[in-house]
Amino acid sequence: MREREAGPRAADDDVAATVKAARGMAPEPLPSGFAAIDWSKPWFAQFAARGQRWQQAALAGYANLLAEMNADAARIQPTTGRGQRLAFIAQDDLPPGAAYEGHIASTGCVPTRHNLHDFFNGSMWFAFPRIKAALNARQSAELDVLGVGPTRGGVRDMLTLFDENALLFACADPSLCAALHGFDWQTLFVARRDAWGRGCEVRCFGHALLEKLIAPFKGCTGHAWIVEVPPNYFEWDPAARNAWLDEAVSAALLGTDALTSRMFAPLPVLGIPGWWPENESPTFYDDTSVFRAGRRKR
Repeated sequence: MREREAGPRAADDDVAATVKAARGMAPEPLPSGFAAIDWSKPWFAQFAARGQRWQQAALAGYANLLAEMNADAARIQPTTGRGQRLAFIAQDDLPPGAAYEGHIASTGCVPTRHNLHDFFNGSMWFAFPRIKAALNARQSAELDVLGVGPTRGGVRDMLTLFDENALLFACADPSLCAALHGFDWQTLFVARRDAWGRGCEVRCFGHALLEKLIAPFKGCTGHAWIVEVPPNYFEWDPAARNAWLDEAVSAALLGTDALTSRMFAPLPVLGIPGWWPENESPTFYDDTSVFRAGRRKR
């Protein structure tokens, strides 16, 4: 999947482009692209324990990757949106004419290509299994009602954006949530910089976003889903935080009828404190081509 490089304004407006570039339209990078994953980067480090094993399998070959993924699936037993046990199959095993999301929901089988896009998609089924199952449940339910047509509809657009490009913004301070919603980058990243790691943090979720971060660029922007967390959240270990986020976000996705793309807030990934050396200087955020005022302020 590829999106044009853009700051928050374009990310806020460019729903159609993101959705159009979703499943089945991604280019097929060479398998050697797996070697480019740098697990020391903060956006990859959260998945490094499993990811490094999968990376070695992917470099050895397509069948090796599928075998490693299925070994984890057999051991951990994640399920789809309709309770089917998860398995990973070759893309060519998807029946002709079958809808991708519907096939996963009804069979448990995730069609997987030998590329970075599907590598990161598979990893999310283990990092946040409940969120992935919730997305699959909503996607397949929409397919049941609307079928596979030339347009996805607003709910499926939103679900695709989440699946492909979401960041989970965990926050215990309402003023920081307001700064993100209001495109107040100076407050969020400069004046309240010391709050990061104590009052807010980010987890990457979108697998297309992770693919883009193989070669990060300043305008790389995710769709942030704000999750209000309890103050003691930041005292928990990473596994406990991920489990809490997994349960809370999946419940919100299943319990909210009117899902729209306007529920996201654009967030430039390289602006996150501690995620990019250059943002140690406050002047990094003076670039208005990336850190824009945004539609809401205009």
